[in-house]
Amino acid sequence: MKAIMVVGTTSHAGKSLIATAICRLLSRRGLRVTPFKGQNMALNAYVTATGGEIGYAQAVQAWAASVEPQVEMNPILLKPQGDMTSQVIIKGQPTGTVGAAEYYEKYFDMGWEAITESLRKLSSNFDFVVCEGAGSPAEINLKHRDLTNMRVAKHLNAATVLVVDIDRGGAFAHVVGTLQLLEPEERALIKGIIINKFRGQRSLLESGITWLENYTGIPVLGVIPWVEEIFPAEDSVSLLERRDSKSTADITIAVIRLPRISNFTDFEPLEAEPTVKVKYISPKQPLGYPDAVIIPGSKTTIPDMLLLQKSGLAEELQNYVAAGGTVMGICGGFQMLGEWVADPEGVEGQEGRFDALNLLPLHTVINAKKITRQRQVTSQYPQVGLPVSGYEIHQGHSQIADSDQVKHLFDDPYLGIVDNDQAVWGTYLHGIFDNSPWRRAWLNRLRNQRGLNSLPTGIPNYHEQREDILNSLADIVETNLNFNLILDQLN
Repeated sequence: MKAIMVVGTTSHAGKSLIATAICRLLSRRGLRVTPFKGQNMALNAYVTATGGEIGYAQAVQAWAASVEPQVEMNPILLKPQGDMTSQVIIKGQPTGTVGAAEYYEKYFDMGWEAITESLRKLSSNFDFVVCEGAGSPAEINLKHRDLTNMRVAKHLNAATVLVVDIDRGGAFAHVVGTLQLLEPEERALIKGIIINKFRGQRSLLESGITWLENYTGIPVLGVIPWVEEIFPAEDSVSLLERRDSKSTADITIAVIRLPRISNFTDFEPLEAEPTVKVKYISPKQPLGYPDAVIIPGSKTTIPDMLLLQKSGLAEELQNYVAAGGTVMGICGGFQMLGEWVADPEGVEGQEGRFDALNLLPLHTVINAKKITRQRQVTSQYPQVGLPVSGYEIHQGHSQIADSDQVKHLFDDPYLGIVDNDQAVWGTYLHGIFDNSPWRRAWLNRLRNQRGLNSLPTGIPNYHEQREDILNSLADIVETNLNFNLILDQLN
């Protein structure tokens, strides 16, 4: 395979976005291209057709490349648990939970073997690989154990581009400092610089570009204007930076920003709805009067549930439902809605049985076996007969304590329930809102409560809208990037 590596001067420089755009640009040329990130640390995960977990960003990049996501595209996924430990997932399967020091002592060699094996397998099916780095390649205290950046670039002899976020300031210092800290053989792989997130007048930047090219001897391949993220970042810090751009939306949906929130990619389709305002609230913030509240997934259900109780938000939610509000729980949030959650093996770190929010007649037992699989089902509520697809990622099994109080959401009773008033909804299905007819049917119930007209439900699923977004992103990057210069480095 020919290889392009995208590294950044800092976290959030825009590596994922640039790598995604390059995947689509290569795919448009009729080339067989695969994304790759050797090691990813993220709580946003996707489940492949074989039931393996990878970072959600690599799934988006696979869709940009017009191929199906597979575990070799992200052979190592670390899922932080909030107590200085992470769950280690290698080639899609969990292999243990460790702290940082133990991880590098125990998993470094195993991890590098998984990376090289994955690249060998991908090379038999693809012409190009677009690799994404992590953080910065110049963290001198971490370079000796870095499995993601220049070690991979050297292994592939990849044409490497360095992305810098100019919106934060200090872009020139970031570029020069990063290059200075690379080893000579690493620096030799850097074939171009991309200035990202530019909001100003391009002509005012020209003198700086000329200086940077003369000083480093490396061409500036392009200046990419500010582009709204097409998918959430890999950590929930990005949720704090969300800008409220829908002051005139018809309805408001509050999402609880749990400390260990996972798979907040679930809410992309809601954020894309013109009539819906999605706002993320901390457990320490007042709930207010939204049209609906969603409790999202969590890497550690019990600690986050206990925090809701300690902060007083659990009682607020109970009062909100009693006053006629609508609450939905997804995955870990679904488990929290029940009467109790038990962890007899201490999977989440604390053994015992704990009272939950008592909004659904549900009992959950957390266990070590992890369920990861794609699902295709048919809806029973809020509308009968809609095809629904998604995926499960959870540890634990839930049982209904009183079937007379609830109805099944799908033809598979295991996947979700709603109470008889259709006020409290719960499901294990990630990606539920990607199903546009189902999403609109659920939103229409909220709209009808407000006396608003229903939205049409006969619309394509979100993946078609995502295709338009990916094409728009590729158009913007192609217009502002000397892409041919990158391709010339591969010949």
